[in-house]
Amino acid sequence: MSVHADAGWESAHPIAEMFRSDRPLLPELDRFYRPPAGFARFAPGTILRTRRVELALFGRVPLKFSAWQLLYRTSNFHGTAEAAVTTVLLPWGADPREPRPLVSFQCAIDGVSSKCLPSYALRRGARALGSIPQVELPVITYALARGWAISVPDHGGLAGHFGVPREPGYRSLDAVRASLRFAPLGLSEATPVALWGYSGGGLATAWTAELAAEYAPELDIVGAVAGSPVGDPGSAFARLNGTFFAGFSTVCVAGLRRAYADLDRILRTHVRTEFLDLLTDAESRTTLHLLFRLMGKNVDDYSHRTFAELLAEPGLQRIMADIRPGVQAPAMPMLVIQGVNDELIAVADIDKHVARYTVHGAHVRYLRDRLSLHMPLLYIGAPVTMNWLADRFDHRPLPAAGTETVWSVAFTKREALGHLRFAALILRMLTGRPIRQFRRSAAGMTVVMPNP
Repeated sequence: MSVHADAGWESAHPIAEMFRSDRPLLPELDRFYRPPAGFARFAPGTILRTRRVELALFGRVPLKFSAWQLLYRTSNFHGTAEAAVTTVLLPWGADPREPRPLVSFQCAIDGVSSKCLPSYALRRGARALGSIPQVELPVITYALARGWAISVPDHGGLAGHFGVPREPGYRSLDAVRASLRFAPLGLSEATPVALWGYSGGGLATAWTAELAAEYAPELDIVGAVAGSPVGDPGSAFARLNGTFFAGFSTVCVAGLRRAYADLDRILRTHVRTEFLDLLTDAESRTTLHLLFRLMGKNVDDYSHRTFAELLAEPGLQRIMADIRPGVQAPAMPMLVIQGVNDELIAVADIDKHVARYTVHGAHVRYLRDRLSLHMPLLYIGAPVTMNWLADRFDHRPLPAAGTETVWSVAFTKREALGHLRFAALILRMLTGRPIRQFRRSAAGMTVVMPNP
């Protein structure tokens, strides 16, 4: 297949780089995203095209590590062949001949607009302020600094199917397949793999974990971490309607109606044109932007029936059941992290999600954090996530399955040291210094930042 030539990294002062005017094209305008003719005949995970890219914090502060994008063959919700993009990373100066594991990080895309796709939002020059992948980049870089290779797939696809079930699993697993075949990463079919995601990315991680054994049994997936993974999108719709976070449910409906003809029919039958206009408007906005634009919006004000009555429609009930994860137990061990007082995701929904997995025989370690709100837990939970994944890669004994409620996942010695390392890493990101692999002491316990 055709391959784009890689462009080398051009060193420059980080302040000067912030004001460079060249910007990446939106995915729908970028020829890189268009698959070549006849691509559907290739196996899922086949690489169709590659290019080297530069990533930047909030599109402005350039980051020094190796980054490429892979266009690969995958499938959508209906099983139809399509192409998707994953962004793959190595630490600065990493030797691809050295063995390393791969982490598939599912971003909280949480939007229909292509500006929310990580392949666009994470690039230098991207105009994607308000997209969630941009605020997740520090934790992605934290995993990278462990020396791990990283895959960040566009698990929502170019069609903007936010909230659609199973699709994130197909795209993420095929992105792993493509990453293992991409020679510059130095990986192989025997490379151990882990899955990680938070919030909407946690939901995508749950779908990926559920589908892995059947869809990609050849992959050596040693563990998965799902932070605040939504649990029950239908329940979230009802709870968030009319609140400050109403935009999340609105944009998810906008994504779902692209995949479910029944939902589009029900909406056109029962809601007024003004609500359909809101859905169309939401499709062009980044997540945080649409949250402010749609806060407090109540479907009852735009419908001939109440939102509760709409959700009781048999057609909507079938869709709500279809988009609820937990029917199939993941084959790999899982760590689930959730805030007890999360203002966005109800802890009761995650309790039920974990219970569904447990009933089906999954090994789940479930940590409930009393103190953290939704967004802070992404960062507060990063060190415990890193340590749990490192233990899976090192084949250490699994901690006992079950639920534990703690004041904070940050309040242990091991995780406290991790927060100090995380702070040092963010400083390196802000100052444009190379993101190299952490060094271990001879005892294998203390991790320090390498010299520049």
